[in-house]
Amino acid sequence: MFRGVATLNLDSKGRLAVPSRHRDFLQSYCAGRLIVTADPSKCLLIYPLPDWEPIEKKLNSLSSFNPQTRSLQRLLVGNASDVELDSAGRILVPTPLRQFANLEKSVVLVGQGNKFELWDEEQWNQQLAEALVFRDGGMPPELEGFSL
Repeated sequence: MFRGVATLNLDSKGRLAVPSRHRDFLQSYCAGRLIVTADPSKCLLIYPLPDWEPIEKKLNSLSSFNPQTRSLQRLLVGNASDVELDSAGRILVPTPLRQFANLEKSVVLVGQGNKFELWDEEQWNQQLAEALVFRDGGMPPELEGFSL
């Protein structure tokens, strides 16, 4: 289970050092094999390979005759890249995906349960600001009655 937010830097080659608290789990769970792909929110999603495979299978089983489904297949499956943790606990974020998410140096890695989101730091801060204000003055219906 991935939780928490880590502000990190990509190195000059586009490598990301995965926080040490996640490295042992990733090595034991998936031998450090991860999938990085694009997300419609203009961030990247990083999945351990075993968690990505059923998602990919389900996406590929959907009809490609629906234009929205086909677009999502192109975005998620078409951009999916296999990466591996190196001996220093880093992954190389592919250049096309870095460009898609506008990742340069300062990035934010956000734990989201079975995956991570990787954001440009400025875009992440903007997401946080938007999350603090409910649009249209209302709470989403699925959150009514929810408490922390």
